[in-house]
Amino acid sequence: MAAAAAVRGRRFKWSLELAAAPGGRPRGAAEGRGPLGFAERQLGEGGVHESDKILMEKRCWDVALAPLKQIPMNLFIMYMAGNTISIFPAMMVCMMGWRPLQALMSLSATLKALESSSRRALQGLVFLVGNGLGLALALYKCQAMGLLPTRPSDWLAFVAPPQRMEFTGGGLIL
Repeated sequence: MAAAAAVRGRRFKWSLELAAAPGGRPRGAAEGRGPLGFAERQLGEGGVHESDKILMEKRCWDVALAPLKQIPMNLFIMYMAGNTISIFPAMMVCMMGWRPLQALMSLSATLKALESSSRRALQGLVFLVGNGLGLALALYKCQAMGLLPTRPSDWLAFVAPPQRMEFTGGGLIL
């Protein structure tokens, strides 16, 4: 019988006996230890709230900087769309202009989201500047495509349009 217990002890080297000892604790348990992750002391209230404030501040900056982060992508899309008037570039220009307009129309909701921040005014200003730059890019693209009325002949019927000095077609001067 002793040999069987010795074999069982060697065989289950990492086993833990969960049967309660006379003191009410499992045998082999260290004094004062709880389960994994258990701590006797409670966390202070300041530590949890401080991390929440930092996370809220980061979230508010993410909301404020989102329009500025879209500008490089808009520049790439402008480059890839070209200056011809067709359905694809027209849709791209419309979307580039509509997104900032939509964001500016919902400005009050965005400012409510930024209320929890200590730098609400600066974040609101950054948000406005980013959307203004997005609108400026859309207007520039419209002007480059020739969709904006920028000459007097675009507005008045009795003013002659400017005469072209040179026409090109297919890389040849005509």
